[in-house]
Amino acid sequence: MKRFRQGLLQLVIPRTGRAALHIAAGLALLPALLQPAAAIPVRSAAQKPAAPADVCKRLTPRLPGVSLAQCQKLQLQPTGVVSRNGFPLLLKTYPAARNQKEPLRVLLLGGIHGDELTAAAIVFQWMQFMNMGASQAQNFSWRVAPVVNPDGLLAGKPQRVNANGVDLNRNFPTPGWQKDAPAYWTRVTGRDPRRYPGKSPLSEPESRWLNQEIERFRPHVIVSVHAPFGVLDLDGPANPPERFGRLVFNRVGVYPGSLGNYGGANKNVPVITIELPNSLAMPPAEEVRRIWADMLGWMEKNVSTGKPPAAIQRTALR
Repeated sequence: MKRFRQGLLQLVIPRTGRAALHIAAGLALLPALLQPAAAIPVRSAAQKPAAPADVCKRLTPRLPGVSLAQCQKLQLQPTGVVSRNGFPLLLKTYPAARNQKEPLRVLLLGGIHGDELTAAAIVFQWMQFMNMGASQAQNFSWRVAPVVNPDGLLAGKPQRVNANGVDLNRNFPTPGWQKDAPAYWTRVTGRDPRRYPGKSPLSEPESRWLNQEIERFRPHVIVSVHAPFGVLDLDGPANPPERFGRLVFNRVGVYPGSLGNYGGANKNVPVITIELPNSLAMPPAEEVRRIWADMLGWMEKNVSTGKPPAAIQRTALR
């Protein structure tokens, strides 16, 4: 290394002018440039997550019907995992109030698709109900992730996909994903960029984190809120609901890589999908309460805390 630098200096010293000065100044960087790549520190966006105090300030302008004060009062906690763009993935835990041997464990999710603003906002409103001590909800143990895809929500124009252009609801490792997911995307959607499943299952930090949370929490039921079909759907071993509020049961289909397909058919966990009727405008306040109350009643009567029965197998659409 020393001889190499001396040789370069012999080429530089006789020269004069601005070019020689630039070359000489650059010699000080040579030791760092010649280090192995692993030794050079790299700073990425993922190393600069939003501070907790800034989270609600950034989210609430995109959440209809949710104020900054309401968001801050919920005291959402960073999970330690960040999105593609470095935004913290947030979680709130509500333990069962009663001393039950095994309370029903509920994983409640919003905002998997970033352009479905109401799907995240209604989860924030339901969390306010839990903060006020809704009695029936206190019988269950909850983990709530109101914004699974913050980058999609916070994009210049809210978008379905994450910052890597992947539809998180097509990125879960359903059997045959490597064959079925790309084929479905190409043949059925015409390579629609809004429904791109990614290069491999769980390729995205958001879907990896959610999969790991399912493994850690072992929910008895998963509730995933979407929009704008205005119906209810169910995958997995439970009796379907007739209605939550004005939303009636009507299957929307099964797709390679979807959370419903993965959780319901492959992990034997009932996944109830709530499709709100509008992505941008919230339902009336009374309807928000009715959906919530009906959902709690359905879970209490139809979701078992014991070993689930064999999963209802449903063939993915071709």
